[in-house]
Amino acid sequence: MGRSQVVFGVGNPHASVMFVGEAPGFNEDRQGEPFVGAAGKLLNDLLQSAGLARNDIYIANVIKCRPPNNRDPLPGEVDTCKPFHFQQIELIKPKVVCTLGNFAMQTLLGKKVGIMKMRGQ
Repeated sequence: MGRSQVVFGVGNPHASVMFVGEAPGFNEDRQGEPFVGAAGKLLNDLLQSAGLARNDIYIANVIKCRPPNNRDPLPGEVDTCKPFHFQQIELIKPKVVCTLGNFAMQTLLGKKVGIMKMRGQ
């Protein structure tokens, strides 16, 4: 199954913190918002434990549309969405960008490196 809509991003347009995931999943595609469902609940709980709320941050994905059958995004899909994502970062101007997962980290850094190797850097 393919996408039903573009999931661009959501949150405070003046946020100092931006969270970036890989691509919309089933629930995100249906609701048009990143990180809803189980992943969204976990993110909300983690934000709350840090004294933040979704209204304080901006959340986006590297890929703006759900890949068919929830497969990994193809290089062409990444190349298509990358300019939009980097423009989001330029517009929001966050002080901190937190990648949520290996794929988002590799895309933003522009290199293939394991997330565990980069942890804490």
